[in-house]
This record gives sequence, C-alpha cells and structure tokens, in this order.
Amino acid sequence: MEKQFGTWVDKLKPGFTPDEVNEALKSQSDPDLALDIFRWSALQRNYKHNHITYLTMIQIVVSAKHFKHTETLIDEVIAGACAVDLPLYNYMIRYCCSRKPLFNRAFDVYKKLLNSKECKPSLETFTMLLNVILRKFNKLNVSYVYLHAVRSLFKQMKISGVIPDTVALNYIIKAYSMCLDMDEAIKVYQDMGLHGCEPNEYTYSYIAKGLCEKGRVSEGVNYYKEMREKKGLVPTSSTYMILICSLSMERRFKEATEVMFDMLNNSMVPDLLTYKTLLEEMCREGKEAEAFELLEEVRKKQGAMGDRTYKNILNGMHFVSQE
Repeated sequence: MEKQFGTWVDKLKPGFTPDEVNEALKSQSDPDLALDIFRWSALQRNYKHNHITYLTMIQIVVSAKHFKHTETLIDEVIAGACAVDLPLYNYMIRYCCSRKPLFNRAFDVYKKLLNSKECKPSLETFTMLLNVILRKFNKLNVSYVYLHAVRSLFKQMKISGVIPDTVALNYIIKAYSMCLDMDEAIKVYQDMGLHGCEPNEYTYSYIAKGLCEKGRVSEGVNYYKEMREKKGLVPTSSTYMILICSLSMERRFKEATEVMFDMLNNSMVPDLLTYKTLLEEMCREGKEAEAFELLEEVRKKQGAMGDRTYKNILNGMHFVSQE
C-alpha cells in the first residue's frame, strides 16, 4: 500500500489542482489509499480541497461503509472546509437521512445550506427532509412535536421559491393527517392545482384515512368515492380497512360491504380485525343471517380468507350472536 501511495503522490506534480486530485481519488480501488491521498494533498502548500474532491471522497467512504470517516468529512464540510455546493450538500443530507443516529446532523447540513449565499436548498433537499421526519411519526404526541418541523420546512420551501411536486405535498398531507389536523391537510390538497400538481392515490388515501380516524366518516367516504369514481385510483390497503371498520361502527353495513368487495376485487385482503369488525357488528345489530351469508360468500372468493381466519371469525360471530 505504501508503494501504491508513493506512486500516486509522484503522479501529483507540484501545483496540482483539485481536478487532478479528484481523478486520483476516483482511480483508487482501495478506499483507505484514497483517504490517504486526500489527507496528504490537503497538507500541501497552496492547495485546498473543493466541493468536488469532498463529494468524491465522501462517496468513496460511504461505499466502503466507513461510517466514522464519513461523519468526520461531513463535519469538516459543515465547518467550512469547502464552498457550499448543492450536489455535495444534498448527498450529505441523503446519507444522514439514511442513518438514524444522524437525524439531527441532516438538519445541521440543511441549515448551513439554507443560510448560504452561494446556493439554496432544492426540491430534492426538502423532499428528503420531509421523508425522514415522517419516519419519526408514530405515537400521536410524538407526531405533534415533529409536525412543527414539517410546517417549518413547507414555509421555508415557499420562501425559497421552490415549487413542490405531488410527492412533497403528499408528505405534508400525510403529516397533517397522521396528527388528525384534517382541515390543514385538506387545505394543502385544495391548493395542489396552484402548484401544478395532481393528487394521486396516496393523496386521497391519507385524507380518507385521516377523516375516518377523526370521526368524519362521511367526508372520508366522499374522498374515497371521488378517487374511485372520478379518478379511477385505488386506495392503499390500510385506507380500505379503516373505511370498512369506520362504516361498520356506524352501522352502515351496505357501504362497508361494498368497500370490502372493492378491496378484494383489487387483489387486497382485509386483515382479521377488519373482517371481525364488519361481521360481528352485523351480528350485534341483529343481522346474523346476512352476516353468516356474507362470511360464506367471502370465503368462496379465491385468496380472500384462509381456513384459520374463517374459523376464528366464525367462532367470534357465534359468541356475539349468543350475547
């Protein structure tokens, strides 16, 4: 390795440029040798690494899974080791977003980019950050904490003059829907046309699901109908199931059954809880005959219900009918 290092050092004549160093780095099959060349060149008189050499070096150590070296290089860039460059900063943000412990570091990189005079965040920057924040959404109280960050990013996107696409707007709609702030979610949906965006199956699914969880079932059903009848879009399986359960709890069994068969016809299968909610609520409402008939009808559909699920549901229905 020392011999190889010496060979490459000899090739870099006095007064070498960042482009020449970049070519030397790219030529290395050994990431440790590349890092040695990177560090050695930085010590030479009248030489300074630029955004291109830093990007190449970071890509090399990321590919080699040298996480400590990667973080050190990112820290150097944040500290001002080279000029702010959008491809470099987006790459660093993408890397930080892919590593759970570096969640906060992703936003350190973003803030440096945001405050830079040389360049500004792009749609890709905002989309990556929205995506990583949404991965933090789980329990409702935690979601509210991160919703503030989503609002802030959306506001900054507008200030920066970045035009969102459907993917970015869907992340924002999803965040509001998960926090059951449905008025804000619907507002973003209604403004999609102003940004030249078309809602897709995820847009409608997030809103329909959120409305049902909020207790605004009729509104949720209306969004479901719009996506199916006007747009020809298919909801996600979780949206189908929340619709079926919500309608069942409101004793709207005919609609719940229609949604269930629509789900099955689109090659998606309700889970055990969804089946039990619909069929057992029908039994509780005194519609045992219809419920047992529906169970047998569903069982006949190929792939709709396994024997174990069937027996579980059947036992539950018998138990409820005897209450």
